[in-house]
Amino acid sequence: MTQQTVVITGASSGVGLYTAKAMAQRGWHVIMACRDLPKAETAAQSVGMSLDSYSIIHIDLGSLESVRKFVAELRSTGRSLDALVCNAAVYLPLLKEPMRSPEGYEISVATNHFGHFLLCNLFLEDLKASSAPQKRLIMLGTVTANSKELGGKIPIPAPADLGDLQGLAAGFTAPISMIDGKPFKAGKAYKDSKLCNMMTSRELHRRYHESTGIVFNTLYPGCVADTPLFRNSYPLFQKIFPWFQKNITKGYVSQELAGERVAQVVADPQFAQSGVHWSWGNRQQAGREGFVQELSEQASDDKAVRMWELSGKLVGLG
Repeated sequence: MTQQTVVITGASSGVGLYTAKAMAQRGWHVIMACRDLPKAETAAQSVGMSLDSYSIIHIDLGSLESVRKFVAELRSTGRSLDALVCNAAVYLPLLKEPMRSPEGYEISVATNHFGHFLLCNLFLEDLKASSAPQKRLIMLGTVTANSKELGGKIPIPAPADLGDLQGLAAGFTAPISMIDGKPFKAGKAYKDSKLCNMMTSRELHRRYHESTGIVFNTLYPGCVADTPLFRNSYPLFQKIFPWFQKNITKGYVSQELAGERVAQVVADPQFAQSGVHWSWGNRQQAGREGFVQELSEQASDDKAVRMWELSGKLVGLG
């Protein structure tokens, strides 16, 4: 069989980088979809990826034009697409006022949700055409957007809540900055966008799994407390949070272990079920088995259908 190809967004650091390493070790060719190409090159070399195991293509998920250019550039290479990993995310909890994408959308939702939503839809035909035994589209979820995770015992300030999607329905441009149409809260914007990722995956499964054979799943690989995702948090938080997860909750997961878990969901036979959310619970030792985790009531099917329709209009899919 010809070498299989996986696209991984945000592969220049953190979980994305170690997912790329783990997939390359499995014999896959990795397309590192990143904003900073020199950074991605340095990162790939730093974890020992061989030069023939990866390619780097520019994408800025906050720009819908950039997403479309990325898809066109990958297709021009002639490579098949056998798996897509939607990993990249921005988290800007200290913002007091929203930053905007080129299209005028709040940047967390634009990058984490709209960019990946468009990418998934554009790549459906490419994945469907793959001759791989099983093609998969995997999206990273988060514990902070799923109240069912860990038995609902995690107190989460400003939890994910999409309301009735009033912000999306109103066009999501200034002065609107939140999906529920309420005043801007930077941390909540991130959680809302990740909830949309998990709802998008379920809706992809409902619409396309049976007709395409593509496996659509999300996962939470554990608390990677020292990931670069937190680089825009308070410096004190960046120091205390990893210590707290390692010593108090015992929920700490290394970037390498998290990357390996993502690779398992992308490539290993025991994760072949479609339409589910994989988790490893709170005791995060290597060797622990993943299991199917229920999603919160916020990710209801009815709301997912409307979120899909509104998002499609906002990214130019009709």
